[in-house]
Amino acid sequence: MIENLVNVSGYGLFVWLSFVFTILTCLTLYYKTYKTLKKYEKDFAKELYKLSESERKLVLEKSKVATEVLASYNKSI
Repeated sequence: MIENLVNVSGYGLFVWLSFVFTILTCLTLYYKTYKTLKKYEKDFAKELYKLSESERKLVLEKSKVATEVLASYNKSI
């Protein structure tokens, strides 16, 4: 039973290598996207810190995303 699953009618090697290739490609794209997102969040947080205290407070009140980015940036410091 398990041999039939692994062998896949003689195409097992191709099928399993395709699965491995697809998973590795997806993981690579996820990692690169995650890394880019963190870079942009860091840059955005630096821009927020350049604002005056009153401007920063106004932006944080209006934007949920800015609040989350600033909170995650403060955790990483």
